[in-house]
Amino acid sequence: MSEPELDGAALGAGSGVTPVAGETAPAPRRIGVYVCHCGGNISDYVDVAKVVESVQGDGDVAVARTAMFACSDSSQQEMIEDIQANNLDGLVVASCSPKLHTFTFRAVATRAGLNPYEYSQVNIREQCSWIHSDDPKGATDKAIGLVEAGIARTRLTEPLVPIVVETTPKTLVIGGGIAGLRAAIGLADIGLEVVVVERELTLGGWVGRFGEMYPHGKDGRSLIAGLVAEIKKRPAITVLTGADVVGKSGSFGNYDVEVRVGGPGAGSISVRVGSIIVATGFDSYQPDAGEFGYGIDGVLTLPEFTDLLDRSTGPLMHGGKPVRSVVYVYCVGSRQAADGAGANEYCSRFCCTAAVHASVQAAGLDPAARQYHLYRDIRTYGKYETIYTRSRELGSVYMKFPDDEPPAVALGQDGRLVVTARDLLTGGEELAIPADLVVLVTGMVPRKNEELIGVLKLPLGSDGFFNEIHPKLRPVETVVGGVLIAGACQGPKSSSESVASGLAAVTQSAAILRKGFAELDPLVATVDTNACTACGKCLEACPYGAIGMTSLDGREVAAISETGCKGCGGCVPICPEDAIDLRGYTDAQVRDQIDRLLEVPVA
Repeated sequence: MSEPELDGAALGAGSGVTPVAGETAPAPRRIGVYVCHCGGNISDYVDVAKVVESVQGDGDVAVARTAMFACSDSSQQEMIEDIQANNLDGLVVASCSPKLHTFTFRAVATRAGLNPYEYSQVNIREQCSWIHSDDPKGATDKAIGLVEAGIARTRLTEPLVPIVVETTPKTLVIGGGIAGLRAAIGLADIGLEVVVVERELTLGGWVGRFGEMYPHGKDGRSLIAGLVAEIKKRPAITVLTGADVVGKSGSFGNYDVEVRVGGPGAGSISVRVGSIIVATGFDSYQPDAGEFGYGIDGVLTLPEFTDLLDRSTGPLMHGGKPVRSVVYVYCVGSRQAADGAGANEYCSRFCCTAAVHASVQAAGLDPAARQYHLYRDIRTYGKYETIYTRSRELGSVYMKFPDDEPPAVALGQDGRLVVTARDLLTGGEELAIPADLVVLVTGMVPRKNEELIGVLKLPLGSDGFFNEIHPKLRPVETVVGGVLIAGACQGPKSSSESVASGLAAVTQSAAILRKGFAELDPLVATVDTNACTACGKCLEACPYGAIGMTSLDGREVAAISETGCKGCGGCVPICPEDAIDLRGYTDAQVRDQIDRLLEVPVA
C-alpha cells in the first residue's frame, strides 16, 4: 500500500452526527478506508489518490490509503496491522463488486479482531470506473461520493453476532443421474445420511442410456450399474424412485421436505434434512417439425444417432438399408438468434465433442462410410482436441458454413436426403451432399421443473438453468441457504464435469452439516413490535415465507424467523408503519448514505 495516510489522533469535526441539545455528542469512530487501483481497472479512470485525499478531512477516518490490489495477501496483512495498531473500529474497502470479495474482507476484519459486520465494501469498479471510462473527472467525483456514502454507512454499523443454528446431519439429493448418485455416495462416505429422490422409476438419468462415452471410452450403463451397486452397499442411503419433491418448510439446516411417492394423487412422506442438493439434469433440444428436415425419415437428433451406434455391432443400418454417408449439422438448438421466441443463445459446450466422438465410433463400425461435418465453429475444448484430430484422421470431412446461412435438408428426386450448404473453407462454394443419414447435433436445454422451482424458490439464469451465487467463488451454492446445485441442471456439462460439481456440493454440505451447527449472517429484518399493526403486508411481500404472525401482550404482531430471513429487504418498504428495519442496512444508514452522496458535487 502507498500513502497518503491520515492519522486521526486530533480529529473531531465531520462526523455527520449533530447532537441534540443537552446530549453528549457520540465519540468519533475510527474507520480505515482503502481505495484499490485494481491493477488499473479502477485507477486508469479514477484518480484514487484524490479519492483518498477527499476523505482525509472526515473526523471518523483514522487511516486512509490506496492499494494496488486490496485483495492481495500483502494488502490484507497491512490492513490487519493498521486495524490493530490504530485501534480501528470500522473498515471501508473501495474496490470491486461486493459479490466478489465480501467474505475476503470480512475475514480480514475477523483476523484483526474487528467485528466483520463493521466492514463496508464500496463498488467503484463495476459501478464507477468501468461505466464512466469516457469521463475520468466524473468517475472520480462519483467514486468520492460512493466512498463518502460507504463511510456514512460504516459510521452507524453495530457489532453483530452470527446466528447459530443446529443442523440435521442428513442431505436430500434430488435427481438420480450420475451427479446425484456420485454425490450420494460421497455424502454417505463422510458420515451423513442421504435420501435420493428420483422422478423416474429407474436410476441413471441420461448416462444410464448411453453406451461408450468420451473421453474415457467407458460404457454409460456400466458406470451407472457400478454406482447403484455402491449405493446398495451403504445403509445410510435411502432411494425413492417415482417420487417428486412437492413441499418445503423449515429453515437453513433443518428443512422439512415433503416427497410425493407414486405420482399425482399418491401419498407423501416428510423428510427432515440439513441440506438439499439439486441434480435434476437436463433435456435434449427437440427440433420442431421441418427444422433442418426433422421429421423426414433418416434425419435424427444426436441422442437418437448415439442410440443407433450403441445398438450396432457391424456396419450401420437404418430402415433396413446400409448407411454409407452421414452428414452432421452442428449447433441445432444452440447459439440461436436472440430474436427467436425461446431462443437458446448459449453454446452447449459438450455437443461438438459428442458428435466428433460419435463419428469416430461410426468409422470404427464401417471405415468406408463417408462422414461430413457442417459447423459454425468447432469447440472440442481442453484435452478433447485429440478426439477431433482422430476423427479427421479416420476420414471425416469438416466444412464451415456461414452463421447467417445454415444448411438446408431436403429429399432429392431419387428419394435420398440432400444437404445443401456453402463451405467457407473452399471459397464459399455451394455444395449438395447426398446422405443416408442426417444427424442434427442438438445441445442441452433446461429441464422443465416448474413445481420444484416454486417449492425451492431457486433463481434461474437468463439461459433457464439454475443459477449459482458466483461461478468462480461459490460455484454450487444458491441464494437459498443450504440448497446446492450440481450437474447439468446448472448448465451444459459433460459427465465428468457433472461428477466434479456433485462432489463440490458434497464438500459444501459437509461444511454445513458435519460440525452439527452453522453460523448464518445476522443481516436480517427485525420488527418494532410497538409500531406493528399486524396489517399482514409484509407476509405477502416475503418471497421466502420467513414472516408470520404471533401474539404479544394480547395483540397480533409480525414475527420474522432469523433463520428463514435472507436479508433481501423486500418487507421494509412495504410496511406502512415503518415497523421493519434491516440489520446492517438500517433506514438510518441508508439515509446517511444518501445525504453524503448529495453533499458531493458530481459533474
